[in-house]
Amino acid sequence: MHLGRTTLSKFLIDQLRHMPGQSDLSALLVDVAAAIKAISALVARGALGGSHDSLDSQNVSGEVQKRLDVTTNEAVLRYCEWGGQLAGMASEELDEPFQIPEEFKRGNYLLIFDPLDGSSNLDTNVSVGTIFSIVCHSGPGAPGVADFLKPGTTQVAAGYAIYGPATMLVLTVGRGTHGFTLDRDIGNFILTHPDMAVPADTSELAINASNERFWEPPVQRYVSECKAGSTGIRGRDFNMRWIASMVAEVHRILVRGGVFMYPRDTKLPLRAGRLRLLYEGNPMAMLVEQAGGAASTGRGRLLEVPPTELHQRVPVILGSRNEIERIERYHHEYDAGADKPYSSPLFNDRSLYRPDALA
Repeated sequence: MHLGRTTLSKFLIDQLRHMPGQSDLSALLVDVAAAIKAISALVARGALGGSHDSLDSQNVSGEVQKRLDVTTNEAVLRYCEWGGQLAGMASEELDEPFQIPEEFKRGNYLLIFDPLDGSSNLDTNVSVGTIFSIVCHSGPGAPGVADFLKPGTTQVAAGYAIYGPATMLVLTVGRGTHGFTLDRDIGNFILTHPDMAVPADTSELAINASNERFWEPPVQRYVSECKAGSTGIRGRDFNMRWIASMVAEVHRILVRGGVFMYPRDTKLPLRAGRLRLLYEGNPMAMLVEQAGGAASTGRGRLLEVPPTELHQRVPVILGSRNEIERIERYHHEYDAGADKPYSSPLFNDRSLYRPDALA
């Protein structure tokens, strides 16, 4: 494929040509891309569009909705309901699954999406995005909640759009992770970032450090070691960043590596985590894994978590593989009672270079 000359449609034909019965998946992804173009135009209007203000309503998670949350949710529903590929949809902004209207043909896929991730940042003009996941549906009739509760390993496609200086669509259909940039002159997505790859090692992490006092000990251990930098056990300096927009954080990791952490904490002890498994965790985990990275809850592979409810929350830790494996090891050591908290090698009895410091 020629960089900068392959359209999304040509890419999908090439990627899916050897997968029987996948023409409907290609058509569905084109519809999703059309919705993303419409959302991109809405977001780009900024305050001029009159949709950045908050409403009096809340979504199912108790979050105050921006007017643009509602508008973008409606855009995805309208662009994707009529094509005949979907049996139903589930949105972070809706309490229950969306049923395909009777006048439209019902298909064999389910679309799960967050229409505007990071919308709390709209006022500050920080990059926001749309996240989506696609799974198969084989049951008769209209799908119920249980039909959407599939582990991330069953996804047939996942992706996100990021609305920044340029609008990009990052996508996987299980054959690598690829990035497309919207060419506004021709109104099409063009392949600009083929075969995105997350390096195995990194010196960059993203976490909301204001919650440090609420983190579990293995997370505190990992972050404290990174903060100690070249004078600590890791022997090198780390950069810490936090945008508070998952799409922006994951996009940076896919472009240059890093670790994103939204771990479980005791600030809200009744919640298993902060991010939604179906709308955020699973699609981002698939994209990162397909790019050679790893995604975990801290105690196991994120894509293998069995969903129990539509808006289930989970811890999310993803990015460069070697760092994710280290974080998982710290969790396992803590759970086994073998946790070894950080101590400076400067105060080691016999050497600056302890064997475990080199692990």
